[in-house]
Amino acid sequence: MNTKETVDLQRAALLLKLLGDRTRLTMLKLLTSHECCVCEFVEIFKMSQPAISQHLRKLRDIELVKEERRGQWIFYSINTDHVDYPLIESILNQLPDQDDLIKNLEKQGLRILCS
Repeated sequence: MNTKETVDLQRAALLLKLLGDRTRLTMLKLLTSHECCVCEFVEIFKMSQPAISQHLRKLRDIELVKEERRGQWIFYSINTDHVDYPLIESILNQLPDQDDLIKNLEKQGLRILCS
């Protein structure tokens, strides 16, 4: 890597600490291929809405995820413009896709819960 491509060590440590949580890591992997709203994450992870919102807040605070309001709902996506996205992408590319979680939501009729 040349100097322009290196990641600040302190930022890398923070990113890796955030990704060390299985829920947040899974969220980011899902967001590489799907936009999701909080209610979908609640169903996927079987967690409370406040707990899901807390995870998303941590990712949003360092701008790893973007949010887009559509009516009363907020949809989240991964921020591919993040300065450290190449590091995040290299990690996420090593993980199995999580599309089955979305397919299960669709089978249950919960994928479009927010519309």
